[in-house]
Amino acid sequence: MRRLAAMLLFAVGLLFADVQVHTFTLSGDEFLLDGKPFQIISGEMHFARIPREYWRARFKMAKAMGLNTICTYVFWNVEEPEQGEFNFKGDADVAEFVRLAQEEGLWVIVRLSAYACAEWEFGGYPYWLLKEKNLNVRSRNPEFLKLMKAYYEQLGQQLAPLQITHGGPILMVQVENEYGSFGDDKEYLKINEEMMREVGFDVPLYTLDGIDMVSRGCVEGALPAVDGSTNIGQIMDVVKKNNHGHGPFFVGEWYPGWFDDWGKPFRTVSTKDCVVQLDTILAHGLSVNMYMAHGGTTRAFMNGANMSDSDPYSPQISSYDYDAPIDEAGNPTPKFYALRNVIQKYIPTGVTIPSVPKTEPPITIPKFRLAYGTDVLHALPIPVYSVKPLTFEDLDQAYGYVLYRTKVKGPLEGKLEIIHLRDYGIVFVNGRRVAVLDRRLNQETCAVHLPDSLNTVDVFVENLGRINYGKYINDNHKGITKEVLINGNNVTGWSMYGFPFGAEPEISSRLTDTTQYPIIREGAFDLSEVGDTYLDMRDWGKGHVWLNGHNLGRYWDIGPQQTIYMPAPWLKKGKNKLVIFEELKTEEDAIEAIATPIH
Repeated sequence: MRRLAAMLLFAVGLLFADVQVHTFTLSGDEFLLDGKPFQIISGEMHFARIPREYWRARFKMAKAMGLNTICTYVFWNVEEPEQGEFNFKGDADVAEFVRLAQEEGLWVIVRLSAYACAEWEFGGYPYWLLKEKNLNVRSRNPEFLKLMKAYYEQLGQQLAPLQITHGGPILMVQVENEYGSFGDDKEYLKINEEMMREVGFDVPLYTLDGIDMVSRGCVEGALPAVDGSTNIGQIMDVVKKNNHGHGPFFVGEWYPGWFDDWGKPFRTVSTKDCVVQLDTILAHGLSVNMYMAHGGTTRAFMNGANMSDSDPYSPQISSYDYDAPIDEAGNPTPKFYALRNVIQKYIPTGVTIPSVPKTEPPITIPKFRLAYGTDVLHALPIPVYSVKPLTFEDLDQAYGYVLYRTKVKGPLEGKLEIIHLRDYGIVFVNGRRVAVLDRRLNQETCAVHLPDSLNTVDVFVENLGRINYGKYINDNHKGITKEVLINGNNVTGWSMYGFPFGAEPEISSRLTDTTQYPIIREGAFDLSEVGDTYLDMRDWGKGHVWLNGHNLGRYWDIGPQQTIYMPAPWLKKGKNKLVIFEELKTEEDAIEAIATPIH
C-alpha cells in the first residue's frame, strides 16, 4: 500500500508539474494578474445554450474578437433538475466548459449565484422549489437556504479546483445577480457570500447591479460591479462610494444587443453605438463583460418571461441570438469585426489577436412531409383525478403541457372563466375547439355553449416559461392555478393528463382523421452532408420541434422568430428524424430548412 501511495503521489506530481501558477488580485483601482495591471475584456456565453460539440469553436471565435475572458452563468435547474438528482454531463458539464476555455487560452468568470435571471426559466431556479409550501426564493427562508447550500456544495466540487488559486482559469465568482433590483437584505447577501467561501471558492467575489441599485445589492467582501451604464464618471463614483473609496471598476454587463419576446419586433443595437460605447469603456481603463458575446439558443422549455405591475406577462423566444457580435450559429457578424477593431487598440504590447476562424457554409433541406401523426387524445397518459384542478407543481411536472378534463351537464350557455391561467389554454367542448386563451393578452374567459347532455370540457394548458425577473418570481406556479367557473359556478371533478415532453414524444397509433386537438407529427429526411441550417416554420402555428431526439425549442407564428436553428452536430449523414408538436395548425405536414434565419 505504501508503494502504491508513493506511486500515486509521484503521478500527481507529474500531472501538475507543468501547470503554471498564476495570481489574480484586486489592488486599489486595478485588477492584477501575476502582479501586473490586467484589463478584463470578457464576453458572455452560456454553456447550456450551446451544443457541447461547439464549445471549443465558440471560444476560438471569442478569442479572435480579442476577448481574454469568458463569463458564464450556472443554471441551478440544469444542474439539479429534480431535487437531489444532480446532472453535470453533456451540455450541463460546466467544469468541462471551463477546462476547454483554459485550453483555448481564455480566463473565466463564473456567475455562480443560485439566481441567474438571463431570460432563463424561473431565473435558473428549479421548478421543484415551488412545491415547498411557504418557500420564497432569494430570501432567508431556512428551507431555501438549506437547498441552496446543498447546490453550492455540488458546484464547489465541480468548480473550486478550477480557480486560478488552484491552477485553473477562474478569476472571479459572482455572489448574487442584480439583487438590488429585487431587495435590500444585506444578511441574505452575506449568507450567499459565506456559503461560497465555505464550499471552497477563494478567488475574488463580486456582485452586479444596475448603476442606481449598487448600494442595495452590494455586500462586504465582494467587489461591486455595475451594469447598464457607460457613464464613466458615474460608474467610478458609485463603485468608490460602495467599496471603501476605490475600485477596480468592472462593467459586468455591457449590452451590444438585447433579448426578444414573443409577439414583439426583433430588437437590435446599432453597431455604431456599440463601437462608441466599448471604445469609451476601454479607453478609460475599465474592465468589461459584453452581454452577450454569443447568445446561442434557449432550447426545450427553458425560456423565461418578464412581468411587472405596468407590463403584462411576456415570455421570451427560443433564439437567444441577442443581436450579439457572434450570431446564434457561431458566425462573426459585421458587429464582430467592428468590435474587434476597437479591442485591437487596447490589447497589451506583444499580444496578437488570432485570425478569425473559418466557418462552414450552412446547408438547406428540400421540403419533405411528416407522414405520421397522432393527436393528444390518442396519446393520453394515465390521468390524475382531483376535485379541483391541480397545478403543474402539484402534479410533479416541471414543463410542457397538461390536458385538464371535466364533465359538465347541459344545457348551459354562458361564460367560462379560468382564474389565473398560466399561461396558454386551448378550450374544447365535446372535441371542438372553441377558444384560445393567452396570458400575454390577459385572456381568461370565453363563451361556451353546452347542449343537453353530459359534455366533455377540455382545457389544454401550456407553460410558456416562468417569470425570471422582478417581484413576481415567487408567484410562478403553472397550469390552472386557482379554479374554473361557468357563469360564476365552480366547476369540479377534474382529470389531468400530463405531457411534460422531457423526451421526444412517440407516435404509438397513426391518425387517419382530421383533428382540432394538438398533434404530434413525425417525418424523416436524408442528408449526404451535414451543416448548420434553419427550419422554416412560417407555415406552422405554434409548438415544439425535436431533431434526432434533441428538443430544439419553441416556434410561434406571432414571431419575431420564424425559423429554428438546427446545429450541424445534431444532424447526421443518412436518415434523420424530425418530430413536431403542433398546437394550432393541425393540418400542416410539410417543412423545409433554409440557409439563413428569419426574425
